[in-house]
Amino acid sequence: MRSWTLKFKPASSTPPPAPKPAPVTIDWSKIDQPELVLQRFPSRRSVVYGTKGVVSSSQPLATEAGLEILRKGGNAADAAVATSAALNVTEPSCCGIGGDAFCLFYDAKSKVVKALNGSGHSPEKLTIDYMRQRGITGKIPATDLNSVTVPGAAAAWVDTVEKFGSGKLTIAEVLEPAIRLAEEGVPVSELHSLAWKMSEDLIRHASPNGDEMLLDGKAPLAGQIMKFPNLAKTFRAVAEQGKDGFYKGRIAEAIVEVIQSRGGLMELDDLAKHETSFVEPIKYTYAGDVTVYECPPNGQGITALLALGILENIQEIGKVKNLLEMEHNSVEYLHTLVEALRLAFADSQYYVTDPEFHHTPVEELLSKKYLASRAALFDPKKTNPQVVHGNPVHSSDTVYFSVTDQWGNACSYIQSNYAGFGTGAVPKGCGFTLQNRGSGFVLVDGHPNALQGGKRPYHTIIPALATRGNDLFLSYGVMGGFMQPQGHVQVLLNMLRGYSPQAALDAPRFCISSGSPDSALENRGAAGDVNSEVYFEEGIDVKTVEALRSKGHDARLVTGWKRSTFGRGQIIQKIIDKSGKTVWAAGSDLRADGHAAAQI
Repeated sequence: MRSWTLKFKPASSTPPPAPKPAPVTIDWSKIDQPELVLQRFPSRRSVVYGTKGVVSSSQPLATEAGLEILRKGGNAADAAVATSAALNVTEPSCCGIGGDAFCLFYDAKSKVVKALNGSGHSPEKLTIDYMRQRGITGKIPATDLNSVTVPGAAAAWVDTVEKFGSGKLTIAEVLEPAIRLAEEGVPVSELHSLAWKMSEDLIRHASPNGDEMLLDGKAPLAGQIMKFPNLAKTFRAVAEQGKDGFYKGRIAEAIVEVIQSRGGLMELDDLAKHETSFVEPIKYTYAGDVTVYECPPNGQGITALLALGILENIQEIGKVKNLLEMEHNSVEYLHTLVEALRLAFADSQYYVTDPEFHHTPVEELLSKKYLASRAALFDPKKTNPQVVHGNPVHSSDTVYFSVTDQWGNACSYIQSNYAGFGTGAVPKGCGFTLQNRGSGFVLVDGHPNALQGGKRPYHTIIPALATRGNDLFLSYGVMGGFMQPQGHVQVLLNMLRGYSPQAALDAPRFCISSGSPDSALENRGAAGDVNSEVYFEEGIDVKTVEALRSKGHDARLVTGWKRSTFGRGQIIQKIIDKSGKTVWAAGSDLRADGHAAAQI
């Protein structure tokens, strides 16, 4: 178990006189390389247990917002939206109403998992030819305001409450904690303040309205109070007018104005016609016992399911022994997981797209025959240097949180601006930044994920749920771009190994540097980013990393601040005690500022 502290170098070897007690603040502007002063220290977190509702998120005040709604009689879905909106206030470097959201909801009465896709479409008039006229190829730059797709979070909040909520609370009541936080102000947390500092220049230059997201023209420091009066007004518009409060009128006009001022093609009609999609979740049953649920494409959740299927088939054909019997994070274990995920990414980065525009062969990709064919490519002695997408049809920065309630429901929720503060552009008087999800498109004619007007891009954010039979087992997820499906697999296997939720999150992880999907996509599945570096977190033995290099991996050890590479997760596990009563066991990632807390 590790966390962070600050290490100061004295000016001289002579001990200074004892200082008078005084508040300590850190001027991050004077620190050129913050990762050099962030050092680990021994620490630990305990599993949080509760018999009623539990909220686990990356910000304590957002967790409290969710608990407040649970105490008022709201269910897991109601509390998830309250947490989501509060995270916009407490951690805007990762998420907000200017981004998108996805949701999986376990209905305890019906024992059915339901899914919501709250991602937005590209502007109807945006084309590859237009981007080429601007001298842009490959992908849309993250700072180009044509990378802004219609923000789906606002509609997702309203629809989550209406479709999955308890029916006892209105959207106005659910948003009240976040409105209060935005108006009264919140002290900025430690890791989040650092992320804010790193995006200060982006926010300042992305639009004329950057001061709405800065404090006296600068990123706020840890412990400083940040107020968001304009964001509170935006929330109130949604509370009072529902989706029309965001997608029509003042806020919509401000969004279009700032985008068009920088050469973007977003129009009012693009916003007005946005709708949330209620979709059928996709799933894979691992080891005949645990069924993992993910949102279907245009999300990348299928990557985790493909990897689990490939891993299961690798074991079945005898290329490795039972994964759960291997030494955890041993050379053999890590090599097997890395290779399975590289194969999974080769497929998902090619095939995942908006199913309204191009068929994604989900059933074929997850078929026993296809997964066995992919498993056959695995070599236990060395890496496969030519990982390319298969042919199943014979013809192809974020916050995650989890909520459960006293009735047994669970809501696995995730939202994101994509790259940190997204584009960094702030619609005037609105108090939030706009996402840059359109950077997930490929500017290649004929490709499944090619940019088209009114289309949704390849999406990285993915919530997860797992059941044993029809009963809930886990509501969990790991945020962090292309790390997410990798985190889903590693954390799930940790839980199946017998780890507690907190231990499963604490354990050191690896991350294949799939970065953006550009290389693999532009080459239509040729070996690309999925063959690049593999990062291993401190805590994994140096000799293990060296042994993986001998197998052909471009293996690199990561320490300090850069450990954010490995994502930040939350887990809530359902346990039945001897009396038959449900006990929730929750963990919250040490790589973030938050915690899990239980309702009383």
